[in-house]
Amino acid sequence: MTRIGYHCSHEQYPPSSLLRWVIAAEAAGFECAMCSDHLHPWTEDQGHSGFAWSFLGAALQATSLRFGVVTVPGGWRYHPAVLAQAAATLDEMFPDRFWLAAGSGEALNEHVVGRGWPGKEERNARLAEGVDIMRALWRGEEVTRNGSIPVESARVYSLPARPPRVYAAALTPETARFAGAWADGLITTGRPPEDLQQMIDAFAEGGAAGKPLIVQAGFALGAKEDEALAEACAEWGCLFLDPDLLANLRRPADFAAAGAALRPEDLRGKLPVVTSAQEAIDWLADYIEMGVEEVQLHCVNRRQDEFIELFGERVLPALERSSEG
Repeated sequence: MTRIGYHCSHEQYPPSSLLRWVIAAEAAGFECAMCSDHLHPWTEDQGHSGFAWSFLGAALQATSLRFGVVTVPGGWRYHPAVLAQAAATLDEMFPDRFWLAAGSGEALNEHVVGRGWPGKEERNARLAEGVDIMRALWRGEEVTRNGSIPVESARVYSLPARPPRVYAAALTPETARFAGAWADGLITTGRPPEDLQQMIDAFAEGGAAGKPLIVQAGFALGAKEDEALAEACAEWGCLFLDPDLLANLRRPADFAAAGAALRPEDLRGKLPVVTSAQEAIDWLADYIEMGVEEVQLHCVNRRQDEFIELFGERVLPALERSSEG
C-alpha cells in the first residue's frame, strides 16, 4: 500500500508553522511525513532554515506519523558519528517511525564549515563511507577510522532495538546505480513514470532490486494553471536548474541570480499543477500503480492550508476507496 505524506519545507516556513501543518496533515489523513535539512534557504525570499533535528523530535512527539529527513553524512556540516547519535536517539524514542535519506549534499549548506567542496565522485565516496560509519555505530561498535572521514574511539550508547532504515537520495540514474550497493531504499524527486522507471532500474542494477522507493513529489496548487505556475516559479523556480549547478552554488543570492531568467512557462510540463481534486487523484495514480512505498507531497507555493484541506477532504479518501476496490 502506498502511503501519502506531507513534506515539511524548512526553507520556506518557520518550524512553528510546519509543526502546526504536519499536525493538521495527520488529522486530515496523511500517513507519513518528511522534512528537509538545510542551513540556508535556497533563496533569500524563501527566508527560513529551521534546524531539522530539533523539529523532528517535536514532530514525532506531536504526531504518530512515520517521519524522515534528507541529510548529508559526508563529514562537512555533520560528522557521521553525530548523525548516528541523533538518528539513534529519535529511533529509540519513537521505534520504527524514523528513517533518514543520505545524500552527497549541496555546497549551499555544507561549504560553511570551511573544508572545501569536492567534486561528485569524492562526495559519493564520502557518502558511502559516512553511511558505513553510522551503521557500525548502530551495531554498538566502537569505531576508529582513518579514511576520508576520520573517527577516533566513537561509540553510541543509547541505541534503538532496530537501526533506522537508510535511503539513498538520488536525482540521476547514475547516483541510483551507485547507491544500490549500500542503501536500504531509494528516495528521488517526482518525475514521469518512464523516467521514474529508469531510476528504479538503475537502483536494481546496482544491487537493490525490490528495495522500497520514496518519491518526494513537488507540485503547484491553484485555481488556474497559469496562476499556480507563476506562484511556483517565484517560490521554487530555481530548483529546476541543472542538478550539478544546484550542488555547487554557495549562497541563496547565487540561486536567485541563476534562476532570475526563469519564467512560469519554463516550468510547464516539468512541475505538476493541481487545479482540482481529480487532477491530483489522476496524477498520484501512476505512483500508486508503480508500487511506490511513500509519496511525500510538497506543495511548492504558499497554499499549505488549502493543500491540506483539499487532499484531506477529497483526494486521500478517493485514493483509499480506489485501493480498497
